[in-house]
Amino acid sequence: MDTKNIIAAISLSTAIIVLYSLFFAPEPVQRTENLSEKNKIEKNSDAPSLDQKENLVQISRDESIIQNKRVNFENNNIQGSISLKGAVIDDLTFKKYNTELESNENVVLLNPRNIEDGYFIESGFVTSDKNIDIPNSDSVWSLEGNNKLTEQAPIKLSWANKQGITFVKEISLDSQFLFTIKQKVVNSTDKKFDFYSYGQIIRNKIPEGISNFYILHEGMLAALDGELIEEDYDDIEEEKFSKNANKGWFGIGDKYWISSIIPPRDKEFKVTFDYKDKFRANYIATQPFELEGNSSIEDEMQIIIAAKRVDVVDGYAEQLKIDKFDLVIDWGFLYFITKPLFYGIDYFFKLLGNYGLAIIAITICIRLAFFPLANFSFRSMAKMKALQPEMVRLKELHKNDKMELQKSMMSLYKKEGVNPMSGCLPILVQIPVFFALYKVLFVTIEMRQMPFYGWIHDLSERDPTSLFNLFGLLPYDVPSFLVIGAWPVAMGVSMWIQQKLNPAPTDAMQAKIFQFFPLFLTVILAPFPSGLVIYWTVNNILTMAQQLFIMKRTTVKTVT
Repeated sequence: MDTKNIIAAISLSTAIIVLYSLFFAPEPVQRTENLSEKNKIEKNSDAPSLDQKENLVQISRDESIIQNKRVNFENNNIQGSISLKGAVIDDLTFKKYNTELESNENVVLLNPRNIEDGYFIESGFVTSDKNIDIPNSDSVWSLEGNNKLTEQAPIKLSWANKQGITFVKEISLDSQFLFTIKQKVVNSTDKKFDFYSYGQIIRNKIPEGISNFYILHEGMLAALDGELIEEDYDDIEEEKFSKNANKGWFGIGDKYWISSIIPPRDKEFKVTFDYKDKFRANYIATQPFELEGNSSIEDEMQIIIAAKRVDVVDGYAEQLKIDKFDLVIDWGFLYFITKPLFYGIDYFFKLLGNYGLAIIAITICIRLAFFPLANFSFRSMAKMKALQPEMVRLKELHKNDKMELQKSMMSLYKKEGVNPMSGCLPILVQIPVFFALYKVLFVTIEMRQMPFYGWIHDLSERDPTSLFNLFGLLPYDVPSFLVIGAWPVAMGVSMWIQQKLNPAPTDAMQAKIFQFFPLFLTVILAPFPSGLVIYWTVNNILTMAQQLFIMKRTTVKTVT
């Protein structure tokens, strides 16, 4: 394989990530159902609407928190509170994750409903009988028993109307991120009623800092009857999504965080994503609970508000038997490569104690896996390089007859047992691995704020140094587009050296053009996660070592 093919393949695997997102990102997938079909679903459902109007106020989060009585919750991973007004989970902080690398401020996910960044989860029962009073967002619930929710101590909330009906919620919390809510309606009258259970996640606005990068989904998602559904915020602003299902889950996902609801397992429900001055993801039972006189009804739902750690997500998927719940982490269409690659990196992290070293270790494993294929390719490339003088001679000899030149070249290749395209295969095989590693670094919270050695404090972010201030030796900052760090420079240098080992194009103009490709790729890769650049640099070094070894052992008798 000549230099042109090598560089073209490498260029494709890197530049496409940036260029595709800017110019060729696909249009949102059109949903299969049309509006008339959706309206038909809405009209055929007897379940009442969950619409509620709320007024936002210009107060701080702390001021909003203290406005209402609350019951606190805490375990080793999260802390927050449940507002007794509305009985909503609207205050949650992750104790083990900070907003910035150098900050001590923990990540806050959920916020009270009446502030601009409101983001909360509520549940309960509704009825189509307008004569029955049911608890709403203004209802103040009573706390019975424990005054703090912990993994050892559940809490019980109740609210009673003046018609002899009492609503009860028993909420428990595990040691990680799981809330279990047992909901009950107690009827102390002789009358019969119908109630529908529901749960919903409400977010007042699109969160700040959303990536809007095509390789990552952020917004509404669900797995309903085995079908994965992903809806961006702008999709829902334009058109509501609704689907009936017998099993599944739904939620709102950020890059590193997920708020999700697993509806009761024993009844059909309808999941809706919509936008009416705020984003809502909810379920409501499609068939009512029939509440007889002097009796009660109950159901159980689960809420997972979690950091998207792989062990946590997979653990809940297995423990609670939640179908496709592992896909709250956006592994992408290369799932079959991406997830095993993460497991490999995580294994070496546990062994070596550093994700940078783990990336280097997995790079070595990848090189070993491709070793036989690379050997074949490099032998062919070594022969091609040895044949360069003869190829130049043939080109000069047949410079006016391209057909004859082609025949002569093919005869030369056949005689020497050289396949000019054989060098492409290892590069093409590694492109999916490159994409998969980029995906792992981009979407997994395990890589977030993980340091390497020296100046790399976060492998999921770009190398912060710059060639244009001598990597921090000169006392000034440079614009972001000039932040070309030491690792990207090392990657570019290794690529330039590797290029010298490969057969050069016989065309002089092509040779000059491709001399600039290492520089081009250095600039392209500079904003990428430093972990990815470390992988590519180490991969280049290992490739060169293997290539030099093979070239020394490969001899070719050139034709004269």
